[in-house]
Amino acid sequence: MIVNISIPFDFFQIVYLKTDLEQKPYMVIGIKLCADNGILVELMSGTTCSWHYLGEISEERNILVNT
Repeated sequence: MIVNISIPFDFFQIVYLKTDLEQKPYMVIGIKLCADNGILVELMSGTTCSWHYLGEISEERNILVNT
């Protein structure tokens, strides 16, 4: 099976989580395709890795959340 997907982020790009109060930078390191047609993106910050939906991720740091 061949699957082509397109996401708005590149591998190793620095992104931010919209709900993260600290607005820490995360690096995009993986993509997971789910059976329910969902797409998850693996992010790494320091030594911690986590999976997130595309709607949770932003290319821009939200300084209003941080204040």
